[in-house]
Amino acid sequence: MFWTFVATIFSGLGAAGLALGIRALTRKKAPKWIIPVFAGAGMLGYLVYMEYNWFEHKQTMLPGEAMVVSTEKYGAPWRPWTYVLPQVTAFTVLDTESVARDNPGKNVVRFNLYRFEQSYTDAVSHKMYLLNCDTRELVPFDRSNQPDLNELRTLSGGDRLLGAACN
Repeated sequence: MFWTFVATIFSGLGAAGLALGIRALTRKKAPKWIIPVFAGAGMLGYLVYMEYNWFEHKQTMLPGEAMVVSTEKYGAPWRPWTYVLPQVTAFTVLDTESVARDNPGKNVVRFNLYRFEQSYTDAVSHKMYLLNCDTRELVPFDRSNQPDLNELRTLSGGDRLLGAACN
């Protein structure tokens, strides 16, 4: 977050420098108010650029055994452009190295899922899951490493998680 703040400030200073250059080229006939307008537009432009490139940037930092199985996009009233072009604000990653079959006779796998969420400070959480590949039932483990049957859900047949964990 600190480096994003520094980069935002420098983007605003760079854009204000462009406005000062325009004023110098026009022999100060351009209005003075273009300097703060350019600075604000430069900072806002940088922040919008970073928000839309957050997902791609995070993907480049993932190890080779990580596979993105779902993404979440949404629009927000304080970011009206996100209704036209929604941005990825969270995604879930399967650690393919953690996929294990405890009981070879049954088609049940155990694995870790990591959820990355874009916020002021990026949040990462992880949980272990059990997945019955035949019935498509997904159950997370609770804090005491026991399956939490209250959170049981059934995946759709075309779910990327089902294909990645069961094959």
